[in-house]
Amino acid sequence: MRRTPLLAAATTAAAALLLGALTAPAAHSAPTVFAHPGVTVSRAQLDFARTQVQAGAQPWKGAFDQMLASKYADLNRTPKPRAIVECGSYSNPNYGCTDEREDALAAYTDALAWYVTRDERYARKSIQLMDAWSAVIQDHTNSNAPLQTGWAGSTWPRAAEIIKYTYGGGWANSGRFATMLRDVYLPEVINGSNSNGNWELSMTEAAIGISVFLEDRTSYDKAMARFRTRTAAYVYLASDGELPKTVPSQNLDTRDKIVKYWQGQSTFVTGLTQETCRDFTHTGYGISAISHVAETSRIQGQDLYGTDVGERLRQALGFQAKYELGTVVPSWLCGGTLHLGLGPVTEVGYNALHNRLGIAMTNTGTLTQRQRPAGSNNLFVAWETLTHGDNPA
Repeated sequence: MRRTPLLAAATTAAAALLLGALTAPAAHSAPTVFAHPGVTVSRAQLDFARTQVQAGAQPWKGAFDQMLASKYADLNRTPKPRAIVECGSYSNPNYGCTDEREDALAAYTDALAWYVTRDERYARKSIQLMDAWSAVIQDHTNSNAPLQTGWAGSTWPRAAEIIKYTYGGGWANSGRFATMLRDVYLPEVINGSNSNGNWELSMTEAAIGISVFLEDRTSYDKAMARFRTRTAAYVYLASDGELPKTVPSQNLDTRDKIVKYWQGQSTFVTGLTQETCRDFTHTGYGISAISHVAETSRIQGQDLYGTDVGERLRQALGFQAKYELGTVVPSWLCGGTLHLGLGPVTEVGYNALHNRLGIAMTNTGTLTQRQRPAGSNNLFVAWETLTHGDNPA
């Protein structure tokens, strides 16, 4: 059921669009009128997925069955909200960290299940989970608080957008949920934390998704500006010059500081990310957040795929996919050793760049097919073969 590849001329034109936009203005202001549902997945994409599942078409039917069989779709799930979620490094201590992330993923899973099946039990379960947390949570604390807030704060708006704008059964506490996002989550993520790139990108994804749900144009613009800067500092392109771009507030003003920040990597090549030499798992978090923001922006009417964001996403996916597929690691790259495990993070970017724009992405396509149906990373990524796999909407 994959789409027919575009003509070579269209491919060339699309590639030129991406490359030619590397010097385009960075400003992308909030839409005058927000599109809903509009965080990562649109109504048209949901309609396409639903139609394919109902027809028993693959890979969507298999992806849906996988989702429905997961613990996140359990209608007997009991929410576990906490007033204070305390998360240390690598979630140690873990006071509510896993519970919060998984309840948010469950709310999103139930929202998707509702949309595909029209079984109101799933909509009501999603609402129950969101209501439970909005009634209780007050703060996130300890060293991982910014990242934890970013992960959960990326997922909650996806669920809320689907329920608020597609479920006709009513959501009495949607205002309280909005207040939770505005008062508990947004202040923690909107200003960043000057940490590793995947932190910053996940936090920015949360800020943008929350801004869409709240229809907060000021926060959307602020988060989008930070996103553009952070993406440029996360994925290297040869056009950046001898050294990667940096974020001024981090004071990476010497080559030695930059190399240290890039996990000791001193040779910079197109597609390398700031965390490639740390491990592919964390790199996958950063790449996924970039793709999610680009997709949300596209739904809101401003196409980042045709800017340097799209080119960095394309190159990052291709570079990591090549080694994830087994290419021998050269000695100059991370000392000749890579820690693989990119995760289910390729569907959104691959669909947008290859299927829509016709850009050749052989390695990313091979990896995407190999990983289908893409499941969840149990943090903030979930069910993207279902929602974005070969989705023309």
